[in-house]
Amino acid sequence: MSQPSATRRRVDPRAERAARTVLAGTRPRLLRQPAAAISNDRRRDPRAIREAALVQRQPRRRYDWTRDEASAGTAAAVGVFAPSAPAIPLQVIAEPAYLVLAMLDRPGGEVSEHDRQVIAAARLLADAGGGAVVTVSTGSGEALAEAGSDRHVALPDGWADDYVPERRAAAASALMAALSPRHVLFPDSADGGDVARRVAAAAGERLFTGVQSLAPDRATRQSAGGSLETGHRPIRLMSVAADAFAPLDGVRHEARPLDLATPAIAGEEVRPRLGGARRLAVDPDALSLSETDFILSAGNGVTDWQSFAELGEALGATRAGSRVVCDAGHLPRERQVGASGTVVGARCYLAFGIAGAPQHLQGITGVKHVIAVNTDLHAEMIKRADLSIVADAQVVMPALIRLIRERRHD
Repeated sequence: MSQPSATRRRVDPRAERAARTVLAGTRPRLLRQPAAAISNDRRRDPRAIREAALVQRQPRRRYDWTRDEASAGTAAAVGVFAPSAPAIPLQVIAEPAYLVLAMLDRPGGEVSEHDRQVIAAARLLADAGGGAVVTVSTGSGEALAEAGSDRHVALPDGWADDYVPERRAAAASALMAALSPRHVLFPDSADGGDVARRVAAAAGERLFTGVQSLAPDRATRQSAGGSLETGHRPIRLMSVAADAFAPLDGVRHEARPLDLATPAIAGEEVRPRLGGARRLAVDPDALSLSETDFILSAGNGVTDWQSFAELGEALGATRAGSRVVCDAGHLPRERQVGASGTVVGARCYLAFGIAGAPQHLQGITGVKHVIAVNTDLHAEMIKRADLSIVADAQVVMPALIRLIRERRHD
C-alpha cells in the first residue's frame, strides 16, 4: 500500500473573512489580505522604475532594465514614487582633434528646433573623429548644453532684433579665420541661408545647401527632381535642411564659453549695404496654419468671439478653431485644425473651450507646447496639454487681454 500523503490544513472561509474585515464607518470593509499580514514595506512604483531605466528618448526610447532592481530599491528606500529623470553624465572634450562650427539663427533669443537639428548634424561630424561642436549665436550657451554644444561663442544681444546679415557673415568669416574649423554648418532657413551664401561668396568656397543626411564620408541632399543626391563628401560650408535630423536628447555637454577678441564679434559697427533694412510686421492671420509658430484656437466652449479676436491681436497669434467652430461659420474652413483640416506643428497652441476629439488631437501631434483652457477637468485636451487652466474661456480671455495691456503700458 502507498503511504498516505501529508494532510493539508483545512481553510476556514469564515475565519479568513473575519481576519480581513475592518470596520470603517457604517459598513464593514474587506481587505485583500488579512490585516495581520500587511507589512509596512513601501510599494514598488512601476513609473519610477521605468523612468530610471530610460537611457534615450529620441529618436526612439531605449531602456536599460539591468538598472531596474537598483533603481527600485533606491526609490523605495527614500520613499520617492514620482518619476525622476536619471542624471545625465557631462561629456567633456578637453582637447578636440578639430572643430565643427554651428551658426544658429536663434530667432528672438530662443533656440529653435531647426537650431537643435543643426547642432545634431554637427555632432555627427564631430563625434566621428574626436571633434568638438562650437555654437555661435546671440545669448548664452546654457540652453545649448543639452543640445550638444561643447563650446559657445556669444554674439551681441542686439543682433537678434536687427536685420543686418552682414554682421553675422562677418562674424562667421572672423571665426573661420580664428578657429580654422573643419566644417561650418548653417540652418537652411531664410536668415541662415542668406548668411551662408554671403560667407561662401566672401571666402570663395563652394556651399553645399539643403543637407538631408550626413556622415563623415557622405553628404546627401534632395535634387530638383525630387531624388536624393548621394556620393558627395562633406565639404567645409554646408547648410542643413529643416527636419532632416532629430534633435539630440539625453545628452549633456559643457557649452563652455569662448571669448574671442575679434572686431566682428566684439560688436563693432558693420555697415549694411542696404540702408534702413528692417523686418516687416506680418499679420498673423495672413499666415497659413502650417507655417505659423503661435496658434490661438477656439472650440465649442467659446461664445465671446469679440474677446477671442482681441486676444489674438494682443498676442500676435494666428487664429484657428475646431471643426464645430468652422461648421458654425465663426472661422473660415482653412482655419480648421484636425485630421480633416490642417495638421499643425506650431511652437505653441493655445486652446480655448476645445474638448479634444481624436480627430483634433491628431492635428496637433507635432505641436511643441499645448496650453488648454476648459471647464472640464477630464477633457482630453486637458490631458494632452502641458499647461492647463480649468476655468471658463469667457472669463480667462478678457483677463489675459487686460494683463497684456497693463504690461505694455509698463
